[in-house]
Amino acid sequence: MRRFLYNEKGYVEHADWAPHCWVNVECPDSGDIDFMLHDLGIPASFLESISDADERPRIEHEGQWKLTILRVPMRLEGGETPYATIPFGIVTNGEVVLTLCYRETEMVSDFISHTRAKEIEIFAEPDFILRLIYSSTFWFLKYLKDINAQELSATRQLQRSVRNKDLLEFMKLQQSLVFFNTSLRGNQMLLSRIQRLYRDQYDRDLLEDVDIELKQANNTVNVYIEILTSAMDTFASIISNNVNDIMRKMTAISIILMVPTLIASFYGMNVDIDIAHGRYAFWVILGGSFALALLLYYFLRKIHWL
Repeated sequence: MRRFLYNEKGYVEHADWAPHCWVNVECPDSGDIDFMLHDLGIPASFLESISDADERPRIEHEGQWKLTILRVPMRLEGGETPYATIPFGIVTNGEVVLTLCYRETEMVSDFISHTRAKEIEIFAEPDFILRLIYSSTFWFLKYLKDINAQELSATRQLQRSVRNKDLLEFMKLQQSLVFFNTSLRGNQMLLSRIQRLYRDQYDRDLLEDVDIELKQANNTVNVYIEILTSAMDTFASIISNNVNDIMRKMTAISIILMVPTLIASFYGMNVDIDIAHGRYAFWVILGGSFALALLLYYFLRKIHWL
């Protein structure tokens, strides 16, 4: 799906393309690919680079064309991880300004709405890239709040009972945080590259704001990773301690039951025993066995084995 957006106190969608308008393409079909390759003349290598899910943030040149790739966050429904990051490409050549993403994200629609609400006009190419990085960082922070809320919910569940389902939720959240951490570091390196490449062509205040937001997002990710890692280690220790406690109790029960079993084994042998012919021999042996077992039980309770 492609949209043609014009800078009119915020980005406004039009039906046709014209030079210097912003072309946004999400989840491109064959028609969109043909438009980008033949109508706009975008190098095919750029489209291939953006389609690579593992592509790192960077800037690449090919003739008059320039490709900027950053990583943006997205929510995954029913995936192995609840959140991930994907490459977001910005292609420019002086007349063409195109953004391409092979997955639909919440970031672009929010960015367009924000420019309209604030009546933001963007004329310089580096400022456009910086504002997109700024918007992606906002969504990183938003999703980090969601991850924190899910982590607190999973922690409360685990405090009530340790279940595999909740432990797997912890693992998935940890994977999402690792993806975020790697992508934010890549975007920070991209920001340094933009600063060196464009020199004095960008808004310095905007660059400073983007840098602060990126550092804040990166610090937040690191804090959440430490919290999750600490929680996972704590619950692993709790599980190990519970297993040890159960094994200790089972061992204590086995020791207690061993006493009457041992006595019954002695008196069950096919040999003559003095009290075997007594009238109350069975009850004496049974009572003595349970008395010894009871004494052993109190002893194990005293040393905290039960």
